[in-house]
Amino acid sequence: MPLTDTAIKNAKAQAKVAKLSDGGGLQLWIMPNGAKLWRMAYRFDGKQKKLAIGPYPGVDLKAARAAREAAKEHLRSSRDPSEQKRLDKVAKQESRAATFASLAAELREKKAREGKADGTLEKFDWLLGFANDDLRRRPIGEISAAEILAVLRKVEKRGRLETAKRLRSVIGQVFRYAIAAGKVANDPTLALRGALAAPKPTSRAAITGAKALGGLLRAIDAYEGQPGTRAALQLMALLFQRPGELRFAAWTEFDLGEAVWIIPAKRMKMRREHHVPLPTQAVAIVKELQEFRDRSSLLFPSLRSASRPMSEVTMNAALRRIGYAKDEMTPHGFRASASTLLNESGLWSSDAIERALAHQDQDAVRRAYARGKHWDERVRMAQWWADHLDLLRMT
Repeated sequence: MPLTDTAIKNAKAQAKVAKLSDGGGLQLWIMPNGAKLWRMAYRFDGKQKKLAIGPYPGVDLKAARAAREAAKEHLRSSRDPSEQKRLDKVAKQESRAATFASLAAELREKKAREGKADGTLEKFDWLLGFANDDLRRRPIGEISAAEILAVLRKVEKRGRLETAKRLRSVIGQVFRYAIAAGKVANDPTLALRGALAAPKPTSRAAITGAKALGGLLRAIDAYEGQPGTRAALQLMALLFQRPGELRFAAWTEFDLGEAVWIIPAKRMKMRREHHVPLPTQAVAIVKELQEFRDRSSLLFPSLRSASRPMSEVTMNAALRRIGYAKDEMTPHGFRASASTLLNESGLWSSDAIERALAHQDQDAVRRAYARGKHWDERVRMAQWWADHLDLLRMT
């Protein structure tokens, strides 16, 4: 006869273990000390076994019956309920050990093995810094969409809408890696699409007028801060590569005899080795930097650590010190300056300019064909551009 709540409550302890049956193998064991424990008797592989379900009243009659039905489902699938319970416990322990920080670290290591650019890894670390205080110690399987949204709202309230948008994307990358690793079943960031205020698209500030650019160059030459920072801005104007590509520049990448800087593929946005012809002015700046070279492998090491590059804010701060606001000029803006004035000159093909900027051609066939083209033109263009900048300084 099935058990009732009243019968369970009224059951008294005896000198020996008393077993009350609810049917289907489910039993309530009344222990001599008065404890009441749920057990389920079953057979698996021809052997009589029992499953410990839990103590009453922590596990009530309804919950005990649900556990019995779950165990029967395991048996129908040829799984031992006791073994499955052990495996579920291990999985739960592993799940709690799989924190957001540990999965993020694994993903970063994977990105590094894949040859992601140093700037990309640095940006990944920087963005996750906004989430670490709230999420890093949390088991990743327990993090909800609402919890992530609270983190993003903190960034959003500071007016950093684009950063909040990118942070959601990076957190999503961690969850998708965790899914592939079998640590979670879904990505809660998918539910947050449209939850954040959309950032207004803005172009990076850049000076594209010849006269104004000449004034900027004179101001950079007169910069009284760290010589390395001044040299970095001068090379940005001459070579117009991405700021991250220049900040991480290593001495081994420069062949001053051949007047070429070879940027490895892992630092390039398009993951393709990029050759930069060096005009005589750039060679002179690099040689001058050699006079201050210490044990660092980098042209522009951080003042705090010779093994790390200068901060991404260093060149921005220098531009502010010489009087250029963030809506007037940025280090990345030198690329727009060069692109605009080189195209306006009418002296150089658009293909050569695009190769110099290391832009990706949208046509895959044409990209493969053009990869090694235009080098001679780019060498001439690099020297013309450096000479043109000298002229702008004097006007």
